[in-house]
Amino acid sequence: MITSYNPATGDVVWQAQEADAIEVEKAVAGALQAYHAWKKLGFEARAEYCKRFAVCLAAKKDTLARTISEEMGKPLWEAHTEVQAMINKVDISIAAYLERTNDRMQQTATARVATRFHPHGVVAVLGPFNFPGHLPNGHIVPALLAGNTVLFKPSEKTPKTGHLVAELWNEAGLPQNVLTLLQGGKACACALLAQKEITGIFFTGSSSVGRAIQQQSLEFPGRILALEMGGNNPLVVTKPADIRACVYLIIQSAFITSGQRCSCARRLIITDDALLEPLLEATKMLKVGAWTDIPEPFMGPVVSKEAADAVIAGYKALIAAGGKPLIPLRKNGSCFLGPAIVDMTGCPMQDHEIFGPVLQVVRTHSLQEAIQEANNTKYGLVAGLVSNSQAEYELFYDSIRAGVVNWNVPTTGASSLAPFGGIGMSGNFRPSGYFAADYASYPVASQETSHLVLPATLAPGVYL
Repeated sequence: MITSYNPATGDVVWQAQEADAIEVEKAVAGALQAYHAWKKLGFEARAEYCKRFAVCLAAKKDTLARTISEEMGKPLWEAHTEVQAMINKVDISIAAYLERTNDRMQQTATARVATRFHPHGVVAVLGPFNFPGHLPNGHIVPALLAGNTVLFKPSEKTPKTGHLVAELWNEAGLPQNVLTLLQGGKACACALLAQKEITGIFFTGSSSVGRAIQQQSLEFPGRILALEMGGNNPLVVTKPADIRACVYLIIQSAFITSGQRCSCARRLIITDDALLEPLLEATKMLKVGAWTDIPEPFMGPVVSKEAADAVIAGYKALIAAGGKPLIPLRKNGSCFLGPAIVDMTGCPMQDHEIFGPVLQVVRTHSLQEAIQEANNTKYGLVAGLVSNSQAEYELFYDSIRAGVVNWNVPTTGASSLAPFGGIGMSGNFRPSGYFAADYASYPVASQETSHLVLPATLAPGVYL
């Protein structure tokens, strides 16, 4: 059995039987059997199923939002934004498919040159816990639209959310075995990766797990991997004109979802100290609590005691490296962590992702020095600049190494209308978001003519 717990109370939320290797093999066989009919159905019919799913989501949005909050811990207001993003994803994915993978035809003197897009076949979606509905949904919808059948393994920390999402696809009337839910942890994921019939793995999660997926897939060179793997994201601030607005942007970047977003700012790199005191005061006043609290908190608990322990270990490593706690990390119960800010100026770089509410501050003397510090990482997911200068932003954009670059917008302000992915240890150049259509299918080039005709001029040396 796998069990999920309410991180605010420790109560059991959900239990499910983990899928073993035999069940995984049966699921793959069923998905293979369903694949050809689903592919032949055509894009318009597949899109209709996805639209029905969006209608089912809208009808059950309150139930799904409460489940996300109960199982993962995020405040209810934030869970509602997640469900709405899932609903919006359907129309956005349809538009992305039509724009990025539409058939193209050109006529030459001898043949029609056609480019069409084919689905990969059976793909596996491995979901994370921090957005247990939205992030796997961002893989599932494009994959189904393209004509793939999908094996969906939610995070073992949020199995109930995955179960409800699969139920909503069933309510939408999706044909049998087009989407199959497989509950489980590492053993289930490894069983999926061992199936040679799986032609795509779409993953959102940590860099270490993403690299393990790459290693386990080396014997399957025909398998496409789309990996989004977190980051050690920098937010650079020069001299903001509006200190209060800047402080709010930093809080939204660093501490939303209790710091459990891959796009959260981990490093605040500043050229002026003026905003530090207001930031510290505002951070100390952030409300941390359960999703059932009234008034609602800004931050909930982290997802589990193990997650809290990992954040605490990362925080202690910063202090051991010479960091000065401006706001110490506070623990309340097993999973509630208060936001922490640590001054790491002059300390050795600790280039790992602390997946929780810990923000490092590094003081620099110029934008050039700040950019150099921002690029001092093996990751490359998101980078942000707070500045009123167009020239500063142009320099920042031209120099920074990241897949997402924001200007006066929180690092967590990702849009489904744009690609989302990183470089280095943050991804493998197959961004999700609007560009998920690109990895959900592959282009096939054809030269075609309805009649074979002997050319008027034969190649030299050929006699007929």
